[in-house]
Amino acid sequence: MILKEDRNKLRARRHLRIRKKVKGTPERPRLCVFKSLKHIYAQIIDDTQGRTLVYVSTLSPELRGQVKGCNIRSARAVGELVAKKALEKGIKKVVFDRGGYIYHGKVKELAEAARNAGLEF
Repeated sequence: MILKEDRNKLRARRHLRIRKKVKGTPERPRLCVFKSLKHIYAQIIDDTQGRTLVYVSTLSPELRGQVKGCNIRSARAVGELVAKKALEKGIKKVVFDRGGYIYHGKVKELAEAARNAGLEF
């Protein structure tokens, strides 16, 4: 009998394939997206130092009362907030890492909200 592979394992494999090519530098850090069933997370990472420069999720104090769950509205709010915090720290250009997810729905909405708020990628 042929068994299907776990979706998360397949996503992790795609993410590793993407990470071979996408690197965050101090001039252009990496905007990484992760979604779970309940929440959506975005962080801006400098891979040369291995440091997270900006972190936002639906669990952040700024968004905790406003959004609920992992949906398109919360993805838009996370994208806007991560862009706002990045611009405050002087980060204007980033490289987008979709985390192995399809560029559709929540991931696309987060990316477009970050672009509209002023990030370039």
